[in-house]
Amino acid sequence: MFNIRTRIKELLSMEPQGQDITVMGWVRTFRNNQFIALNDGSTNNNLQVVLELGKFDEDTLKRITTSASLKVSGKLVASLGKGQKMDLQAETLEILGDSDSEVYPLQPKKHSLEFLREIAHLRFRTNTFGSVFRVRHALAFAVHQFFNEKGFVYMHTPIITASDAEGAGEMFKVTTLPFDQTPRNEDGTVNYSEDFFGRATNLTVSGQLEGELGATAFGEIYTFGPTFRAENSNTARHLAEFWMIEPEMAFFDLEDNMNLAEEFIRYIIKYVMEKNREDLEFLAQRLADEEKQLPQDKRSEMGLIEKLEFVLNNNFERLTYTDAIEILRESNHNKKKKFQYPITGWGMDLQSEHERYLVEKHFKKPVILYNYPAAIKAFYMRQNEDGKTVAAMDILAPGIGEIVGGSQREERFENLTARMKEMHIPEEELWWYLDTRRFGTVPHAGFGLGFERMVQFVTGMTNIRDVIAFPRTPKNAEF
Repeated sequence: MFNIRTRIKELLSMEPQGQDITVMGWVRTFRNNQFIALNDGSTNNNLQVVLELGKFDEDTLKRITTSASLKVSGKLVASLGKGQKMDLQAETLEILGDSDSEVYPLQPKKHSLEFLREIAHLRFRTNTFGSVFRVRHALAFAVHQFFNEKGFVYMHTPIITASDAEGAGEMFKVTTLPFDQTPRNEDGTVNYSEDFFGRATNLTVSGQLEGELGATAFGEIYTFGPTFRAENSNTARHLAEFWMIEPEMAFFDLEDNMNLAEEFIRYIIKYVMEKNREDLEFLAQRLADEEKQLPQDKRSEMGLIEKLEFVLNNNFERLTYTDAIEILRESNHNKKKKFQYPITGWGMDLQSEHERYLVEKHFKKPVILYNYPAAIKAFYMRQNEDGKTVAAMDILAPGIGEIVGGSQREERFENLTARMKEMHIPEEELWWYLDTRRFGTVPHAGFGLGFERMVQFVTGMTNIRDVIAFPRTPKNAEF
């Protein structure tokens, strides 16, 4: 069988005692026609393969270039050199794939993240992106493990949908109609009855509404899938295609919702700290080196590992939107006009700079804001008794601001339909959603966590485009 091999991560934890070993991987460096640094993606650490001088012919040695792929068999022995505890003394070597070192863009040197985005198909081979994507994998696995342990049902909600759960209107249309001869109604609007689905459809912005249907049958469900926003936003925090985790729970109120979200965040961070410590330590050092280039006031107060441990060991601060507005309005930051968006008063939508001020400067810990003004929130959020606010909550994290958004859902039929009328959402479009309030309605709640923002938070990467394999952003759908 071809694939009888030992992964380098596993091999490096062994004691070298002359074992017969086969490894496969890609060449990082080759020096003195004798020492190969081999990597197979299981760890950032390379295995040193030692070639006995004169054992391999000149033509073979010339083909051992950066990123060539090799199969090597030999004996695992204690290393005589510094920097590694073991060597693989090569007995046989097979070149599986050549790599032209003259044109291969990833040379053994430091490359900028901007450059690496241009060659996203190769950037996984760098230490930084090796660590980022192993951490991303571990976080995704922990998400499923957390909800599975709690008895949640994993639900796949549709990618193509006719509803706009957020009411934002920033959606990608899905159509098979020809652009040059689009069928029109008499009033000039597009005649979607001739389209594939017979109506206007788009890529989903959220699986929440369908998730609520599942929760009112199974009790607790979660979704974990891609979502799309046609928002022309070229920032370090936005993507047009990203992954969302959206649990929905029957018989939950806002406080239950906040408790679950806080427990969930702690669980997945703890998991990755236990399973990917080596990658996190590498990323922590990378972040510390990057921040040395910044002025003192722009540097993080805590290192990456310290920040993650702080989240694990401290309860999140909980306060109402009203209290948050008061803190922001009275802050020296606001009085000295340091906010790009000044605090104008109750009812305004908080910007990322305000959220980060609360987390990083005022409380110095993650914050859960709740009871937001109804006017700035979606139609499905439960209206509070004060007539002004809704039972919504956001979790704010250091470095990136909002990481979770959720609410108790409006379970009262009359209140929900009245709110839909206010927001000009036609009942006939969501008849199926309203049925959950007609037939055995229950208090229920849920939240959405943007997975890439969580990966950003855990890895310390400052640009969201560096935590998803192939970022989709305005004017960019390469690879």
